[in-house]
Amino acid sequence: MKLSPKALGLGAALVTVLIWSSFIVVARASASHNLLPLDIGFLRIVGAGCVLLPWGWWLMRTQRQQGNTSDAPIGSLMGLSPLPLRITALAGVFGSMLYAIFAYSGFFFAPAAHASVLMPGSLPLWTSLLALVLLHDPITRTRAIGLACIVLGDILVGGTSLLKAFDGGEVWRGDVLFMCASFCWACYSVLVRRHALDPVRATIAITAFSCVTFVPLYALAAYASWVPTHLGTAPVSEMLFQAIYQGVGSVVISGITFNIMIRHYGPVRSTMITALVPGLSAFGAVVFLNEPMSLNLMAGLALVTCGILFGVRLPKP
Repeated sequence: MKLSPKALGLGAALVTVLIWSSFIVVARASASHNLLPLDIGFLRIVGAGCVLLPWGWWLMRTQRQQGNTSDAPIGSLMGLSPLPLRITALAGVFGSMLYAIFAYSGFFFAPAAHASVLMPGSLPLWTSLLALVLLHDPITRTRAIGLACIVLGDILVGGTSLLKAFDGGEVWRGDVLFMCASFCWACYSVLVRRHALDPVRATIAITAFSCVTFVPLYALAAYASWVPTHLGTAPVSEMLFQAIYQGVGSVVISGITFNIMIRHYGPVRSTMITALVPGLSAFGAVVFLNEPMSLNLMAGLALVTCGILFGVRLPKP
């Protein structure tokens, strides 16, 4: 049975929010185990590549058999990416390499509450600004109200911990890294909308770019002991879990559903929908990581919900 565009967009939004919420909890829990941040990023890309590289090769087989009959080349990166090299490189740098490096490094300095606020919570702000500059997408009064509610709600969810970020220690490093990761993902989401990228092809392209750039370089650096790594000492079960969950789940599944959501709702409204992630991941941190729960969490969730209702609502003709 073929789903309607509305049902497909809603389903993609639900899957994306669920995976993103659990991603924050799992990534924070992984910081207390054996693997280092770049190790997790390496396994994330390898796990995704095991699925997406054969998929991309199969996807481009017909065009390779027919030959290049137009001025545009058949994909890039030796046929591994179905998109042109320039778009593949831009999307790959922001949506795969830098996002993974910044995000996983941040979890080793700051708790999940910080990530809940600063990564998905700040996406609407970054995306609105980028869409305003690059796509000339104006910030309407309704959207401004939604953004204000979301920002205020996100601050209430993790405001107490954020106020203590610069009291000492290295927590502020994680906060900066989370903000950088959020900015990189906002850049990727705007690129997807600006070039009207196909969800599957975009996800394949960013993974292919990381597989031919980051993976061999990091593998060589780790083998030569140029960078600290625990790939040689970590349990195989832990590495397999990270490759499957972070690679197949967070990249393949949520990457495709996020792109579907962008095509249906647009980049700004999509990131407003993902504003559910701060509250859900904060609840997950309370349940699974024993992080403290406060009344600010409940008030923040109410404000975020109001912001989503304002932001997702279609403007009047």
